[in-house]
Amino acid sequence: MSYRLSTYTTHYKNLIFLGVPIIVGQLGNIILSFADTLMVGHHSTYELAAAAFVNNVFALAILMSLGFSYAITPIVGKLFGQGRPSRIGEVMKNAFVANTVTAIILMVAMGILYLNVEHLGQPKELLPLIKDYYLIQYVSLPFISWFNTFKQFFDGITDTLTAMCVIVVGNVMNIFGNWVLIFGHFGFPDMGLNGSGLSTLFARVVMALILFALFRRHRRYKVYAEGWCKGKLSWADFKEQNSLGWPLSFQMGLEAAAFGASSIMVGWIGTIALAAHQVMLTISQLGYMIYYGLAAAVAVRTSNFAGRKDWGAVWITSRAGLHLILLLAFTTCIPIFCCRHIIGGLFTDNVQVQQLVAMLVVPFMIYQFGDGMQVNYANSLRGIGYVKPLMGVAFVSYFLTSLSMSYLLGIYFHGGIVGVWAAFPISLTLAGILYYYYYRKGMSRMEQAS
Repeated sequence: MSYRLSTYTTHYKNLIFLGVPIIVGQLGNIILSFADTLMVGHHSTYELAAAAFVNNVFALAILMSLGFSYAITPIVGKLFGQGRPSRIGEVMKNAFVANTVTAIILMVAMGILYLNVEHLGQPKELLPLIKDYYLIQYVSLPFISWFNTFKQFFDGITDTLTAMCVIVVGNVMNIFGNWVLIFGHFGFPDMGLNGSGLSTLFARVVMALILFALFRRHRRYKVYAEGWCKGKLSWADFKEQNSLGWPLSFQMGLEAAAFGASSIMVGWIGTIALAAHQVMLTISQLGYMIYYGLAAAVAVRTSNFAGRKDWGAVWITSRAGLHLILLLAFTTCIPIFCCRHIIGGLFTDNVQVQQLVAMLVVPFMIYQFGDGMQVNYANSLRGIGYVKPLMGVAFVSYFLTSLSMSYLLGIYFHGGIVGVWAAFPISLTLAGILYYYYYRKGMSRMEQAS
């Protein structure tokens, strides 16, 4: 199909308008993670190690909770496109219940893990720190789920700015709370790692309550709140939430688990390789969060147009999203490539680590196309509500292909960490192609049905 700028201009503008607030919120979370790590690290090395273990353990549960909440976007987005705000409020009541049940399931799983934390091979001197911090993170799980529930509502009605502002406020509150509670300012005791946990818990509670209060009390959302109050709990709505939510949840869980397993393989290679791996994961996470902000906007816009059965606009929106994401990927790669010999030095003085980081920039640049493609079409599938293929593609691409190729190239053929990273372009490009295939298949079905 020939490219005409005039065909895409409006879609570019709308995607940027919706995507930038999401990107800002994503970057805020990364900054918060850096701040937590720096503050805890300056307080105690033992506490930093304990925090790293607990945060990595909870990352999977948090991502699965987030993935489940993503089911709200296509449901709300379609209803918003159809101009049915009262029905959106009713759906949100059922979404709240469904996400609460999911939070309880995850809490049961994490509770069982807590009871067995002493058998996970962690240093004995860290166990008291791990247990206390674990419990604080454990309490925050339902508030994470509730925040995500209402954030997806605001995103679905194209109001991404509100959620961004709440995230920024919560992050500022968390960083200030860290400074007060970790180091003991304003008369508070020096609480170290537990202070960081309590600050994060408080921020998560406040952010969830703010979004809920805005939804129920602000006059701008009055019609949605009325639908919430008048609506009844519905098994059909609850079932729809689960049928869309669990494939999304497992997709994100499989992707996170695969990258975690690759870190284990890198650990077999050696400490230097593991340090370089961590540096490049940090860099790649920054790029991915930017891409995902625009991809989330693609999900919102495609769901709006799907609700109107404007399939032509859905096609154009998904392609416009891919154009913007690949442009972002290209512009991100240029400074990273030019600074490839400098990046490692920002994190460590070890020359060997710096040299490995410079070498890993090459496979990082190669996989940007596949990464951009997979994140765009995964969210396009989410937008049109055709999510069943997501889990299967994630398993084949992230788990089977990525891990097997990482082992083959990095361990079996002694390619080291460069071999492990050489598998990422293969697996991510495969994921992008498969998501695109199922997107075309889903769109064909929907066009025929309408």
